[in-house]
Amino acid sequence: MIVTTQDLEAACKTLAKSEFITIDTEFLRETTFWPELCLVQMASPDLEVIVDPLAEGIDLAPLFELMANTAVTKVFHAARQDIEIIFHLGNLIPQPIFDTQVAAMVCGFGDSVSYDQLVQKIKNIHIDKSSRFTDWSRRPLTEKQLDYALADVTHLRDVYLKLKSELEREGRATWLAEEMAVLESRSTYDLHPDDAWQRLKMRLKKPQELMVMKNVAAWREREARSRNVPRSRVLKDDAIFEIAQQQPKDSEALGRLRTIPKGWERSSAGSAITDAVNAALAIPKADWPQLQRQNHMPEGSASAVELLKVLLRLTCEKNGVAAKMIANTDDLEKIAVDGENADVQALHGWRRELFGDAALKLINGGMALRFVGKKIEAFDFAAE
Repeated sequence: MIVTTQDLEAACKTLAKSEFITIDTEFLRETTFWPELCLVQMASPDLEVIVDPLAEGIDLAPLFELMANTAVTKVFHAARQDIEIIFHLGNLIPQPIFDTQVAAMVCGFGDSVSYDQLVQKIKNIHIDKSSRFTDWSRRPLTEKQLDYALADVTHLRDVYLKLKSELEREGRATWLAEEMAVLESRSTYDLHPDDAWQRLKMRLKKPQELMVMKNVAAWREREARSRNVPRSRVLKDDAIFEIAQQQPKDSEALGRLRTIPKGWERSSAGSAITDAVNAALAIPKADWPQLQRQNHMPEGSASAVELLKVLLRLTCEKNGVAAKMIANTDDLEKIAVDGENADVQALHGWRRELFGDAALKLINGGMALRFVGKKIEAFDFAAE
């Protein structure tokens, strides 16, 4: 395990000579807002290393330099959390990226397939998962734990090469590139506190309540980040909803809320919340947030959605693509109601070519579904 900056620099120089490297991280975040990086595992075709970011005096600068090297493809499985850590610590997004979970969905391995499932399907190897719940911050780690951690990148090399070959053979490399563009965007990870309310389950509908919720959620987000504690340690979601509904303007009103612990209203946090409420109420109505109105499904359109689901399944089975990659039920409802004007991914790029055009034909009467033998197939009138 690499524990010095000098050894890390030497390893990264060797890894940088490869066309690709596989990467995984082990981290903890149960008691913190920001994930605590505990291990970094990397492998090229010729080298396998484990880096200890908790080692005293180690500087991760060589690692971040490698992440920024555009001549080396960085291969992850389910990359978002790993990239979030690198972005937070190094203020950069690794580029270019290849996410084997996304690639597997494009290649028809199913929705959100796990790493061990991919390894089993591609290499016919069963990974011993008995060390998966290790406390990776503890030292020393056992040989078994280190072997488990390293296996997350050693098998990934063969998984990557298999999926890359399949994408190229099927002409789907550009499909994956569209998906990687999202993972390589800073906006995916650089979330503004003022947008934190949008991650909450929407129980509220009134614009004034939404404005209060937005202000209080933004305060909680900043507080959790500055104290490096989970959001729920600062204020639970249920409390935000109650505050937004009751809109307490002073500590006395705040203290009467069911979700506020006794005496908490007299704390500095309590004062900050009432300040956030009052600031929200002072904002002009024209600037209050609005929820998008749900389109009511016209009579008969529910049946159209069911037909679109069948068409989607047929398309995915025929082309070996996970349905999750193309459209969900909400997308299909929008297509059924709005047709060409539906704002969904299924009507753009490779998804449109594969499914979107056929979906529009189906709802416009240019395509039908029929039984042939004991199977259903799509019947395009123009093609006959």
